[in-house]
Amino acid sequence: MVVLRREIGDVLRDARQRQGRTLREVSSAARVSLGYLSEVERGQKEASSELLGSICDALDIPLSLVLREVSDRVAVAEGLLIPDTVPVELATSMRSVPEPGLGWARARGELAPTG
Repeated sequence: MVVLRREIGDVLRDARQRQGRTLREVSSAARVSLGYLSEVERGQKEASSELLGSICDALDIPLSLVLREVSDRVAVAEGLLIPDTVPVELATSMRSVPEPGLGWARARGELAPTG
């Protein structure tokens, strides 16, 4: 059985670790206790939408990107075939870490907000 909070925690932890950042750094930037962030990452706590937004801001990644990754993981666990609707160039660029001090939207022009 898929537990959504575990998938969310895994995606957040993966993003943090790819950036080479510690729990302490991200918890401070997100203004959440280190222990609580740790529990969210381990899937032991259900994060509110506000908390997820704060963590994503601290990680400088779009919430939509996190939710998409979670959705894809859930679909795979359910045995569904996920059509690749993301251009190859974008998918490839998302596997790398943005330059220090640059956010995803600024480092990757294709992720700039529309409207």
